[in-house]
Amino acid sequence: QVQLVESGGALVQAGGSLRLSCAASGTIFRLGVMGWYRQAPGNQRELVVIMNSASNTNYAGSVKGRFTISRDNGKNTVDLQMNNLKVEDTGVYYCYAMSLGHEYWGQGTQVTVSS
Repeated sequence: QVQLVESGGALVQAGGSLRLSCAASGTIFRLGVMGWYRQAPGNQRELVVIMNSASNTNYAGSVKGRFTISRDNGKNTVDLQMNNLKVEDTGVYYCYAMSLGHEYWGQGTQVTVSS
């Protein structure tokens, strides 16, 4: 079993920056894909960015050039640097990981961007 714990969510003004962190713990054999999803009120959960163990990434078009994912395979952590935040980036951000075919989710961290 893998547990994911996020941190770093906050209230920030548009144009500002935030860094989210996620740490995986528990029985970890090997983490494959790790990344971030988000869910805005009234919307479905959507991909923000994922990275595989070879550091290949897939960013949502809306965040390309503003958000950067980084990963430390030795520490089983994944971070999300968010710059030039927009009001539409508001939502609950969930850490995601896949290990041996199983998907894991964190509890979510709230990001609110004010105008």
